[in-house]
Amino acid sequence: MVRTTNIIGLKELRENTENYIKQLKHGRSFLVVRRSKPVFRVEPVDKWGDGGNWETLIDFTKIKKSGMPAETILKYLNAIK
Repeated sequence: MVRTTNIIGLKELRENTENYIKQLKHGRSFLVVRRSKPVFRVEPVDKWGDGGNWETLIDFTKIKKSGMPAETILKYLNAIK
């Protein structure tokens, strides 16, 4: 996915935050300026927000969507050692 960076004003971001969140979900990035000077950049993050540094060992939502007791989770984790 190619990310494009768009320049927006800080006031514009504050007033239309939900719109920009939707655009972030589609891969768009924004350079936010205040008084014509760059202040910060807003970029989409990956699913977990970790830059792909974590590896999924067990997806417990596939085992039981309503949740599990901690003891059961520890049992699963100890089994994969």
